[in-house]
Amino acid sequence: MAEIKSYKPGTFCWADLSTIDPGAAKRFYSGLFGWETEDMPVPGGAAYTMARIRGKDVAAISGMMPDQRSKGIPPHWNSYVSVANVDEAVKKATSLGAKVLAPAFDVMDVGRMAVIEDPSGAALSLWQAKKHIGATLANEPGTVAWFELETRNVDACGSFYTKLFGWGTEVMDTPEMKYTIFTDGSERRAGMMPMNKQTPANVPSHWTVYFAVKDCDAVAKKVASTGGKTVVPPTDIPKIGRFSMHFDPQGAFFALFQPTNM
Repeated sequence: MAEIKSYKPGTFCWADLSTIDPGAAKRFYSGLFGWETEDMPVPGGAAYTMARIRGKDVAAISGMMPDQRSKGIPPHWNSYVSVANVDEAVKKATSLGAKVLAPAFDVMDVGRMAVIEDPSGAALSLWQAKKHIGATLANEPGTVAWFELETRNVDACGSFYTKLFGWGTEVMDTPEMKYTIFTDGSERRAGMMPMNKQTPANVPSHWTVYFAVKDCDAVAKKVASTGGKTVVPPTDIPKIGRFSMHFDPQGAFFALFQPTNM
């Protein structure tokens, strides 16, 4: 269990789902992870649904914006990194080759955010906290446990993120690939891997959100039995844990992770 009071800049702090059917998504994920949900009204008559465990914020769900749907963007999980100043972070990101998908804007009185696209085409949200720091519980069953970039340009992204957030890198050379871990001192921030050669050309580089579970096999079976689709079945990572990858019933991609010590 890890209750969180604040986030150091350069730390992943939040994940939320943009989906075409928020009600169905609430039922699906609450069934998987035991989430309690509360709809928070937002301007325009929509709702931003907070997902909680023991009253602690762990993630959120919202309906997709009409402009995203009109562009054919599928349902997806958004990954957020904490920054001290969003406007300055956007300027730095663009100077390093990023595109701005959503310029910095205030989210009522809870924070300020922007959305960028890294040099390989992966979208990432930047969050400057006010009343909402992000997740206040992590690394226990039903909460976010890891963020991972799958990219078509490892070298460009390695350079981009280390310069943008001051991260270091550790490279694990496995039989399948070179897996990069982004670090901040002794702390691990995220992972990066090259896009699988079998991935269709129309799939862009992307960040994947991993949720911690006690029993990867059991939860993966529940995904399949409640309308989801398994892409990677439960698989061991020696000395680290067990993981699987899935699409939810609306088509959003996410992953499960069972650490060896959980």
